[in-house]
Amino acid sequence: MSHFSIPAGGEPPAILLCTLGLTWAVIPEILGFVAPERFDLYRDHPQRDRLRRETAAFPRPGAIWVITTDALQTTDSLMQLAAWRDRLTEPPELRVWRVDPGAADEVTAMRELILRAVLAASERAAPDRLLLSLAGGRKTMSADLQRAGTLFGCRAMLHVIDVARLPEALFKPDPARLAAPLAGDEIAALLPLIVGRGQRAEHLDVDDGAGRVTAARFPLPEPPPFVVADDAQLWPYQPGLAEELDRREREGQRLLGNFFGQLAREEHHENWRGLYRLPPRRIDELRQTRLDARHRPLLVTLPKVELHCHIGGLLDLPAQRQVASVVWDALAADERAWARDQLARIPWTDPARWPAVLRNSAQRTALAVAALIEFDDVRLNAILYAPTEPRLALRVRHPLGFAAYELPGELSGSALLSHPAALRPYARAIIAQACADGLWSLELRGSPHKYRPTDPLGWLAEFQAAMAVAVREADSALRWGFILIADRRQRDRVAAVVELACDARERLGHVVLGCDLAGDEGTARPEELAPAFERAFDSCLPLTIHAGEGEAADRIWQAAYRLHADRIGHGLTLLARPELLEKFRERRIALELCPTSNREVVGFADPALPASAALPRYPLRELWAAGLPLTLCTDNPGLSRTTLADEYLAASRMSGGLSLWETLALIRQGFLHAFLPSAEREALIKQADAALFQHLAGLDGEAGV
Repeated sequence: MSHFSIPAGGEPPAILLCTLGLTWAVIPEILGFVAPERFDLYRDHPQRDRLRRETAAFPRPGAIWVITTDALQTTDSLMQLAAWRDRLTEPPELRVWRVDPGAADEVTAMRELILRAVLAASERAAPDRLLLSLAGGRKTMSADLQRAGTLFGCRAMLHVIDVARLPEALFKPDPARLAAPLAGDEIAALLPLIVGRGQRAEHLDVDDGAGRVTAARFPLPEPPPFVVADDAQLWPYQPGLAEELDRREREGQRLLGNFFGQLAREEHHENWRGLYRLPPRRIDELRQTRLDARHRPLLVTLPKVELHCHIGGLLDLPAQRQVASVVWDALAADERAWARDQLARIPWTDPARWPAVLRNSAQRTALAVAALIEFDDVRLNAILYAPTEPRLALRVRHPLGFAAYELPGELSGSALLSHPAALRPYARAIIAQACADGLWSLELRGSPHKYRPTDPLGWLAEFQAAMAVAVREADSALRWGFILIADRRQRDRVAAVVELACDARERLGHVVLGCDLAGDEGTARPEELAPAFERAFDSCLPLTIHAGEGEAADRIWQAAYRLHADRIGHGLTLLARPELLEKFRERRIALELCPTSNREVVGFADPALPASAALPRYPLRELWAAGLPLTLCTDNPGLSRTTLADEYLAASRMSGGLSLWETLALIRQGFLHAFLPSAEREALIKQADAALFQHLAGLDGEAGV
């Protein structure tokens, strides 16, 4: 005989598992209750409508498993049951196990058989597709079946009681009589009941050295479909499962305590609190399942925060074209005519020249908008992306260096955001993109002093109003804020940008989240810029500093100690300074990692790109194992053609693999290190924790994850 195993594909049939004594009719009486569309025994019952409502959501059994004894009387019951089953239009499969009469203690042997059968059925059909009938056999059999249901899980435990004196026809019914609806006076004497349901006990899934409690560990031979008496599986008593269950019930708390203690010792970062309420089996599934492309829908669904996203490089090409169309309509006729005329004069085929021509034009916005309107997607991709493919290690491999990375953003960013008409559609596109990516909070960063040099604070106020409208129109609960960027390449203006950030915080409130220092790290050392940040220090304004993306780790040290950074953008070279890494861990200074842009700018191996095979592995795994706070971000999702969900997939590929459990912990890090007011951040974390638990607790098995 073969043994039961979980099917490799497709949904197995739901199972009705019954114990059977001398009265075989209890099985039709239960099946008629749970599957009225297939077998409407209770059609004329006075409580028919209520009975149907109670079982409307139940799975319809495609198989009936029967546990019984080996005796002449039960043989007769089984043959009657088979004869009844054969009269049904859609007969369920029937399988039968009988206890070997040679068992020294039939009650003990029957208990072991019932436990093994329910364990096998719970794995074959899954607990939510398993129904247990307590109506047949001796009371000890019903009690054992009920215990098995509470331990291994089941959708429902069922019973049938007599509410009136049974008609003579139901004492020893003919199989044909129970294959059709009973008359009203006959069926009214019966009342089927839902006694309860079962949830698999957590302590069964703790591996304490011998393994989890599974059907493979406590096997049950599979009999053939029942037709004649010889088709019943005569099961010789094998002890083991009942004793194991008794032991685990006695030691349940210790087993669970050991499991979670071991989990804590192996973790580099604490996960969401709600996830520790999941059953150990579910936690093990999350820990053992490697994140890959099939999990992208899940990643989009899960709550996430984006902490490092440049507004100028945010929008994808279709969104840029939508914004451009609004700005185009706002331009004067002579501006549109001039821009169209100039398009033919720009050296678009030479990426080393055309960005400078565009930037130096007094009508940069009109030129950029004209290009987005007049050129189709094929031409735009040829101009913006083709010259930089493959986008790997552009800083050192491409003749344009870092400018090659920025090339796809030359028609967006400042070129669009400088025009007042762009703010409303730009804000709508931001919110649409954030909602599509499942974001709960978004931290934008940009340079209002570059978009409107004469009134950057006014620009920021108008953008805030546009975002408020966009959030309301989208009926979204998205939280967002703005981080102002000071540019190292403009050292004489850094102090003014810091002053602007502090003034904007005072005027606009906490929509202004903090200040950033970006630009080529080689142009100015952090300690040289420290005096410019005095106002930020005095105002306790949160700071994030771009450091360690392509430069040595000493720049990260200076950002942390000279500029008192709360977060570091990138920080990829931190591993070169173990003592500094330890200080980061102690101070909980988070790194904002952006895998795709890091691959494009610095160069890291990505299995999705064969041309990257010789490049070094992304250091996320080593930084994570060191206990360093890490968040995953997009940097410039429009430039890199990515989303935050895709950044988690890229991180898994590029770092040698992330488990789903680690991915969830990484998501949590983003919430922990958001520049939100503490009370708002704590409330958001609690909401996300509850949402994650509810979502993941409702998924069963890797396919659902």
